[in-house]
Amino acid sequence: MNLQLQKNTVLQILFWGSFWVLVPVLLSGDWEKADRFIVLNLVVLAGIAIVVWANLELLLPRLFFQNKQAAYLLAGLAMLLAVVFLVEWDAAPWAEYFRRPLGKGRPLGREGGLSPKEWQRYLSGAMPFFTAWIGSALFEIAAFARRREKEMALLRSEKLESELKFLKSQVNPHFLFNALNNIYTLSVLKSDAAPENLLKLSAMLRYVLYDCKEATVPLAKEIEYLRHFIALNMLKDSRGLNVKANLDESRPQLRIAPMLFIPFVENAFKHSKVEDLANGWIDIRLQTEDAVVVLEVKNSLPKTGFTKNETGGIGLENVRRQLELLYPGRHELRIEKGEGEFGVYLRLSLVN
Repeated sequence: MNLQLQKNTVLQILFWGSFWVLVPVLLSGDWEKADRFIVLNLVVLAGIAIVVWANLELLLPRLFFQNKQAAYLLAGLAMLLAVVFLVEWDAAPWAEYFRRPLGKGRPLGREGGLSPKEWQRYLSGAMPFFTAWIGSALFEIAAFARRREKEMALLRSEKLESELKFLKSQVNPHFLFNALNNIYTLSVLKSDAAPENLLKLSAMLRYVLYDCKEATVPLAKEIEYLRHFIALNMLKDSRGLNVKANLDESRPQLRIAPMLFIPFVENAFKHSKVEDLANGWIDIRLQTEDAVVVLEVKNSLPKTGFTKNETGGIGLENVRRQLELLYPGRHELRIEKGEGEFGVYLRLSLVN
């Protein structure tokens, strides 16, 4: 940062020096008094260098950017007055080159103050230094604002990435525990379904650990994850559960943020009391259009309060937050709770 600031200081000194020294010299064309031009412009250039250096290296970082604007203004004016009076001082060694021979000007401390012409002289002489002060400040403040904007954008991006990683990492440990227990039971019974279901669980873990690192995944992989999740939950009862899953796989190439749908399906298994074969049920439907995906999940809602697996998993409010981060203005989420039924409707537009 310090190296960059020093580079900016040099560039601004060159810019304002060229503006007030080089350009006027080239435009004037008066080369008969070259010695006067050289001395006069070297003095002005030195004054500009002092103003720009002090402004960029001292006043702005120590006062203005520290929320001490009033102190910055006073210090800047004091600096400006000091440089102007030093350059315009009649007793200075370079005074004769400003067409004010030594001793013929009016000294600053003379009783009666300055005449109108002398005030005009000082004001006109202050213009190069005033514009260098204000101009260099504006350039540096604009650069500072751009740096802050980039830093804030980077912080927002990192915060968003952290939030999404956190949301994606919340796999329900109770589901894993039950799945492993059910597969273990199948292996004890020497069921041919044990290896198949173990592969499904392995595929789910691989999806979470590796594929979910990407910003988007093919819809086919998300659907496969849902099917494996449903299949492993169906192992709870060998008689079968009242679960319907109609998942449209006609557009597997559509890309979607990973782990978006599973919280709704997981929520249905958690609250539906689907083990009650007489009353429990779950209906899952996923439909696709050209660049639109619609998910509907409905499940039974027991009359008596029933909630299991309170720990683990991603809450619906967290999913709502994830959708706001990933698909702002491009999603519709409706959650409805009726008599004996709970429903979720999610519509995603995959085109910006």
